[in-house]
Amino acid sequence: MKQQPANIECANNRRIPWNKGRIIGQKPPLKPQDIWSIRILLKMKKRYRDIALFNLAIDSKLRACDLVKLKTSDVVHGENVLSRASILQQKTGQQVRFEITDQTRVAVQQWITTANLRGDTWLFASRVRPEAHITTRQYARIVKALVAMIGLDPSIYGTHSIRRTKASIIYKRTKNLRAVQLLLGHTKLESTVRYLGVEVDDALEMAEHTEI
Repeated sequence: MKQQPANIECANNRRIPWNKGRIIGQKPPLKPQDIWSIRILLKMKKRYRDIALFNLAIDSKLRACDLVKLKTSDVVHGENVLSRASILQQKTGQQVRFEITDQTRVAVQQWITTANLRGDTWLFASRVRPEAHITTRQYARIVKALVAMIGLDPSIYGTHSIRRTKASIIYKRTKNLRAVQLLLGHTKLESTVRYLGVEVDDALEMAEHTEI
C-alpha cells in the first residue's frame, strides 16, 4: 500500500497536527470482536468517560477534530440523549448527521450523570483544563491505549481506525458506497472509495473466490 504524508483531515485547524511530517499508512478499522472486547473491559473498569467516547466515536464516524468538540447540547435534548444528531464539520463546513444507538445513549447518559455535566458544556472536557475540551492528541492517545488493552498493536491503529470502523462494516454488508459517503460526510464519492480502500478489498475478494 502506498504510504502518504500524514495530512490530517482536519486541514482547517490552525494548530499544527501532532504527526505532521511523519509518514503513515492507512489505519485499519476495528473488527466487531475488537469493539466488544474494548467495551467489556471498559465496563469492568467503570471507565464511563471512555465508554461514552468510544461508543460515540464508533456511531458518529466523526473526524477527531469534530468529535472532541462535541457539547452536551449536540447530543442531548432536555433530559434525553438524542437518537440522531448533526454537527457542522470543521473540514468541509457541511452539516453531517449521525445516529446514536441505544447502547451509546445509555453510555453517554451515564457519563453525563457521573461527571455531573450541567448546561451547555464540553461533553469530553480536559481533565487538566476543565474549561477546554480534550485535544485531538489526547484522543489519539486514548485510542492507542484502548487497542493496546486488548492486545492489538497501537502503532497500527489510530483515530481514523475508529472513524472507519462502522463505515467499513456498513459497506461490507450493503455495498452501498453512496450511503457510506453520506455517513462520513465526504463531498466526493471518490474520497469515500479511497478512504475505505474498497477497490482493493473488492478485488481481493473476487480473486479469493476465483479458482483457475
